[in-house]
Amino acid sequence: MDPATGKRIQTEDPDTGALVDEINDQLLSDMKALVAGDATDTLRFIPVGEVSLRTAVPAYYDRRFDEYFEDSIGVGPLKGFKSATIGQLIEDGVLTVRGGHGSPSQDQRVGDVPYIKVSDLRAGLVNINATNRIPRIVAEKQFWKGEASGLRAFDIMCPERTSKNIGDFCVLMPGQEQLVVTKEVIILRPGPAANFDPFYLLWALTLKIVRDQWKRIVFMQTNREDVGKRYLEIRIPIAPDTETAADVSQHFRDYFLTLADARSNLNNYLVSSSQHHFFVSGVERDAVDVNDLIVEAGLEAVAEE
Repeated sequence: MDPATGKRIQTEDPDTGALVDEINDQLLSDMKALVAGDATDTLRFIPVGEVSLRTAVPAYYDRRFDEYFEDSIGVGPLKGFKSATIGQLIEDGVLTVRGGHGSPSQDQRVGDVPYIKVSDLRAGLVNINATNRIPRIVAEKQFWKGEASGLRAFDIMCPERTSKNIGDFCVLMPGQEQLVVTKEVIILRPGPAANFDPFYLLWALTLKIVRDQWKRIVFMQTNREDVGKRYLEIRIPIAPDTETAADVSQHFRDYFLTLADARSNLNNYLVSSSQHHFFVSGVERDAVDVNDLIVEAGLEAVAEE
């Protein structure tokens, strides 16, 4: 019971997600252990030079998920793999990351260019709201700073804060490239030095040992600035060669290329028929050829395999 209000207090069980009456006060447990000279899984000493006052939060210095990731690299299914942080991969030209374009005001949302919000990224796909669009002239001058969005088919997109209730990594499908994306989204793609394609990147980012690392990074549910650039500290597995990368991510590649082809075929039929009122999310151009897009995205080698 809360002594101030007399109301029942319930907290979320970290293992099951169910509400329980017992308060999970890990910080109190750690402080008692510190006083007694004992050790716990979450109690550790950090050199004072490594402590930033901007991120002086206990969860940030909890290395359990990072240690589990490190223990998984090079053994079992990840035998022969190495690892690197997102920040290191960017510095080495293996990965490129950019932010979204911005957020148009409500009175600008009348036009033909789709505007993508965080809530539109769900279940691995970018879900375009046909009623949430802005004028192309506004998109070009205010957000794209040119005639095109700078996005590519099969880009990987994710809310920057990627919290436990908002954070799916999604694939931008062919035909969806000309969008305005809210600034709270990050867009990732393989860089010029990468030995993998976007589907391997999606495979790596969705591994549980990678996804769990965000629990240390995210402190709040609704504040984008609360994450800042700390997502650059997330470590992902790096395959030893292109063949291994293509092999482990084959199921992701098959799914999204098959889906892209099916969407294209349906759209081409709708364009040629002109008898249906049916919206295929983002597939709105004539004669979309997925094979051409595979070549454009540099995926022809892995597609042939």
